[in-house]
Amino acid sequence: MAESVRRLLGKPGAVDLRPYTKLLSAIEAEEDGLRELDDTELTDRAIELGTGDLPYGRDDLVSLCAVGREAARRALDERPFDVQLLGVMSLLDGHVAEMATGEGKTLTGALAAAGFALRGRRVHVMSVNDYLARRDAEWMKPLYGMLGVTVGWITEDSTTEQRRAAYSCDVTYAPVSELGFDVLRDRMVTDIADRVVPEPHVAIIDEADSVLVDEARVPLVLAGAAERVDADVEMADIVRALKPRMHYEIDGEGRNVQLTDAGIDAVEKALGGVDLYAEDESSLLPQVNLALHAHVLLQRDVHYVVRDGEVRIINESRGRIALLQRWPDGLQAAVEAKEKVAVSETGEVLDSITVQSLILRYPTRAGMTGTAMAVAEQLREFYELEVAVIPSNKPNVREDHGTHLFATREEKEDALIEEVEEVHATGRPILIGTQDVAESERLAERLRKAGLECVVLNAKNDADEAAIIAEAGTHGAITVSTQMAGRGTDIRLGGSDMADRDRVVEAGGLYVMGYGRYPSSRLDGQLRGRAGRQGDPGDSVFFVSMDDDVVVNNASETSGYSTDDRGEITDPAWLSMVDHAQRVAEGQLLEVHRNTWRYNQLIDVQRDVVLEHRELVLTGDEGDRHIKKDRPEKHAELVEEVGEEAVADAARLITLYHLDRGWTDHNAFLSELREGIHLRFLGRRDPLDEFNRDAVPVFKGFLDDARSRAAESFEELEVEDGALDVSEVGVKRPSMTWTYMVHDHPFSSALEAVAGRLKGLMGNKGNK
Repeated sequence: MAESVRRLLGKPGAVDLRPYTKLLSAIEAEEDGLRELDDTELTDRAIELGTGDLPYGRDDLVSLCAVGREAARRALDERPFDVQLLGVMSLLDGHVAEMATGEGKTLTGALAAAGFALRGRRVHVMSVNDYLARRDAEWMKPLYGMLGVTVGWITEDSTTEQRRAAYSCDVTYAPVSELGFDVLRDRMVTDIADRVVPEPHVAIIDEADSVLVDEARVPLVLAGAAERVDADVEMADIVRALKPRMHYEIDGEGRNVQLTDAGIDAVEKALGGVDLYAEDESSLLPQVNLALHAHVLLQRDVHYVVRDGEVRIINESRGRIALLQRWPDGLQAAVEAKEKVAVSETGEVLDSITVQSLILRYPTRAGMTGTAMAVAEQLREFYELEVAVIPSNKPNVREDHGTHLFATREEKEDALIEEVEEVHATGRPILIGTQDVAESERLAERLRKAGLECVVLNAKNDADEAAIIAEAGTHGAITVSTQMAGRGTDIRLGGSDMADRDRVVEAGGLYVMGYGRYPSSRLDGQLRGRAGRQGDPGDSVFFVSMDDDVVVNNASETSGYSTDDRGEITDPAWLSMVDHAQRVAEGQLLEVHRNTWRYNQLIDVQRDVVLEHRELVLTGDEGDRHIKKDRPEKHAELVEEVGEEAVADAARLITLYHLDRGWTDHNAFLSELREGIHLRFLGRRDPLDEFNRDAVPVFKGFLDDARSRAAESFEELEVEDGALDVSEVGVKRPSMTWTYMVHDHPFSSALEAVAGRLKGLMGNKGNK
């Protein structure tokens, strides 16, 4: 009844697990019989389950789980718990399984993937990085083999042939970014044989909340060679000399910056007396703004690090270097100029796809994560996914303490270090979660000065992650980590030493300390979840100050409190204020996600029109047929000289070129349009309506224009040495292509959030 009411109200709720729970006794009843089979017979029993369609009927589902459990026992020496089988059944029904850290998500996902594969569905298991994709595929390979299922994996370094081989397997593990890049490359092929990615069937997403929510708006980009963007070092030097509050002002949220009148005068003087607002100097003001944003709002060791002479962006949700990720080209170049490093290759964007659009290509979607209910509304709204909350195998005995709130960062650090000293004296391992590199290194320095040796895990040494985490649960260990919430490896008490484990358990288990609250309570929960694995003891606590970003940027009032003699604020009202500030931050992130989704809906519709027509040209005679109709005399003349097949090939290549060239240009137009569209909210106009109003008419003649340009190119085609060379009429593919992810543009995102809030205020006024 409660579930019916929730659905009627449109509110997300957990999936009812009772239908799955009722099958557990029947699954267990099959175990003794299966243990009598040899390995070949067990594999044959699994393959027999492949006769049928999805979803599995009751009896087949029972058999699948029983066979999978026995196969895991033999192949991995792991007998799946009942709760893991509940997760398997949830995934097979297309849900997101919320499973706590250490509850065996990897094995659960593998059994579900095998279940889909046995019924003829191609499965892509999406991970958050190369390491996890390869590790999980290799780890689960013996299990898949015993179930008669093939498995492959893809990493950033995989060759085209290795990718093709991996995709030919029943189950393919890959980072979500690599899947997206392969889709983009396939969209540009001129020969069907060059395609790599097969038709999508099933996506199982590990760390589902991170992929589906935190990275949903991240565009994955395919770029081609174009003019090089120069980093303006002179502009960076000019901006570096400006003083805050005198020459520029930062908004209350710390997300935008603008020159004051004095700043404008100083910049114009430094540039030799130019007028930044003169029409003939129209390119200067954007350069100044980019340099200013790069200098003021993007901080080294917070938003990026400089490694090996390159600017490397830090993934804010994972604390790692974001491989192949960059800001929009002008901003990237401005940061490189600020740091005085060589400008990186950019090129023009040939096509892009958001992570959300990539996931929605799959007819069946499912996922696993430790914190799904916190984003259940978004999972339903954007992906039509429901959450199945899987109970833990053993009761969670971790003790989650409240938040300690302090007036200043210094007082917060003093209290945290005092707490570390007390806990460390007991021998308990300690994990301190920070939010950026600078915080982790500053805190580590203070700990060492206090005689507390620690290990730091951040974006500067993320290559050592596995080794650091392996030791993080050992007796007396102190680990300071950035974004521990986004790291997909468990912390085991005592590491691999059972004697050390017993000592750590007796001391109280892992003690987790949060150095500030995250912009999302979900990330707080993930950090807490590093302690208390599989019924282990543990504690968690957060230390917050009034000058933390989440408070400063999102609290309506930050003064008027009283403190005790060590600077702690104990008034419950102020502690509630911190919770409220966090909810405001969550609301802003959700609004940005919604705005991105709304904009991309139109873009995806237009892209689908182009791709549908491109498919007809690539796989059929659409290009040749149109050109024959538009240029009948030229077509007949060339057929007479070189034959129908050669002419058809030339027509296909020419038509594909103009479709791709047109989409590249249109994509650039849409990008420029969106970058500037939010300024229109100042005139009380809805930016999304304005975007659609401008974008729709421009696209109306797209296919006709591409067809017309193709016909014109074909008319110029000549036979040379008995053959047709389309490059002679300008049909040339980029000399090289490369892929990267475009990091959120922090300033346009801020404008989107502001626009959304103002729109809401206007709407409220209109309803009164």
